[in-house]
Amino acid sequence: MSANKAVGAGESDLLTLIAQMSPSLDDQIWAFVSVTEVSNEYVAEYALATFREIEGTTLIVPWERAEQFDVCSEPMARITLNIHSSLEAVGLTAAVSQALASEAISANVVAGFYHDHIFVPQSAGERAVACLTLLSAAAEGF
Repeated sequence: MSANKAVGAGESDLLTLIAQMSPSLDDQIWAFVSVTEVSNEYVAEYALATFREIEGTTLIVPWERAEQFDVCSEPMARITLNIHSSLEAVGLTAAVSQALASEAISANVVAGFYHDHIFVPQSAGERAVACLTLLSAAAEGF
């Protein structure tokens, strides 16, 4: 094991994760963009997240920054699941995706160390939060 210490393993019980996920909608509108080159300074200042792929590097940036990129998504809303989920938890992404799919809402999940973040079309943000809130309430009854 390395010298780095894991800070709290997070919740791994699926029913608890769903019941206590407490989804919240970010006020910022986001965009996924793809770039072949970008400065470290730009990433540090504007990118919420990055992911390197063969075709280029995906950045998640504020919508107002997206116009400068040729490859850009539609405006996206970010929903944060406000429970510290374990990176080893099984089923949360599937449950959330299934609930949103049942409402015809596309979902792009980004897992951070502490929380899962669901990016949905900006126009569906409020509806997606309502859907996840209903899923959470249903899980509380078990």
